[in-house]
Amino acid sequence: MSRKNKPQVGKNADLAASKTEKKTAGQFILFACLFIFTVFCFAPVLLVFISAFTDEIYITQHGFSFFPEKWSMAGMNAVLRYGKQLFTSYAVTIFVTVAGTLLGLLIMSMYAYAMSRKEFKLAKFLAIFLLIPMLFNGGQLSGYIVFTSMYKLKDSLLLLILPLCVSTMNVIILRTYIVNSIPSELMEAAKIDGAGEYRTFFQITLPLLKPSLAAVGFMMATAYWNDWQNALLYIDTNSKKPLQLLLVNIQKSIQFLLNNNNVPASARAAMGGAIPQNSATMATVIVVIGPIMVAYPFFQKYFIKGLTVGSVKG
Repeated sequence: MSRKNKPQVGKNADLAASKTEKKTAGQFILFACLFIFTVFCFAPVLLVFISAFTDEIYITQHGFSFFPEKWSMAGMNAVLRYGKQLFTSYAVTIFVTVAGTLLGLLIMSMYAYAMSRKEFKLAKFLAIFLLIPMLFNGGQLSGYIVFTSMYKLKDSLLLLILPLCVSTMNVIILRTYIVNSIPSELMEAAKIDGAGEYRTFFQITLPLLKPSLAAVGFMMATAYWNDWQNALLYIDTNSKKPLQLLLVNIQKSIQFLLNNNNVPASARAAMGGAIPQNSATMATVIVVIGPIMVAYPFFQKYFIKGLTVGSVKG
């Protein structure tokens, strides 16, 4: 190698080393920022778990702390005291969440498929028909009258499923995913082979919709799991009360004991002396978010992929 080329090679090596160092430094800074952000996001969740097992008197005197000096099961016992009813409410919530999510995904995916077919004459009408409920709503009172007086569904589990079954935004997400991510040539090939619309949908479109269905399904499941207002309006029987309504009733019972000066000493003794308002509140949060936190990691990759791919316009 000539002497003229040696300095040039040395400069290229120095530039490459400099770029590598800058890239490594940038990655380290990004990692540090994401780590700090993660800590700040996880800290409230950790505080909830710790506070649920903190002594109520300690919380009253010193406030919430990551390192409490005294622990207690009074808050969790106040929630677990309901025993059989808690188990029943869990079963109702799981049934409503699973049934409502599966039914909603089936209806909305079929609706989105019909809207995505350009040759379908009613596609535009279905799109306008879908947007009307999002822009105009009759209100809660009219919905209550329709469900209870016209449909005679008072105290029925259907009223925990049907109101949240179809969402305009979820249908739009599914329709966008079908248009942008599923080749129309597959539809045409299936049609040439003699497949009807139902066979094309169930054997070709639906399997390719898995990422988007997982994303929409997770959002629907979360909405069903956290819903308590419909149960408060329509459900009267204890055997049909979902978990969230039971936890709301527990909070109301604790609030009643705190605000009532005529509460007998036996009731306070059953609560462990001091009524665990704060720790019981945190315990109810754990009972509610526990299953969602367990299920989220399994849906995370589909959740992100479904939203990003479904939102890209082709």
